[in-house]
Amino acid sequence: MKRTGLGIAAIALACLIGMPIAARAGVSIDIGIHLPAPPPLVAVPGVPVMYAPGAPANYFFYAGQYYVFTGAAWYASGRYSGPWVAVAPELVPRPLLAVPVRYYHDRPAAWAHARAERAPYWEPHWGRGWHDPERARVAHREHHRDERR
Repeated sequence: MKRTGLGIAAIALACLIGMPIAARAGVSIDIGIHLPAPPPLVAVPGVPVMYAPGAPANYFFYAGQYYVFTGAAWYASGRYSGPWVAVAPELVPRPLLAVPVRYYHDRPAAWAHARAERAPYWEPHWGRGWHDPERARVAHREHHRDERR
């Protein structure tokens, strides 16, 4: 029973300090981002996130970590060029999920009709918070309203 409590405490601590669980396990992935120097970062209006308009991916900086969204998954690193670790969708920081579509230059096809000034409609496998039924209903309505425009 003590071990279970310690395991839960370790997960809670990892969430509190913002480090992806995979990083604590030391699992890194080559996602093809090998930059020779830190890319210039620009503030995203309205959220405490920076993005790299010239990077070869959906590349963001938030709370001392670099993040890349590939269209299928999120990855994080403490360094601008990796090593990268996969971030479980429920651990993706909410400010990253609030970044408007216009700041993603490599967008998933599902976002084709999304409004550029709004955050994407996050499906459960892409980011935190969409398990909340009310939030999911609101996002779904906005997404489909945008498609009709």
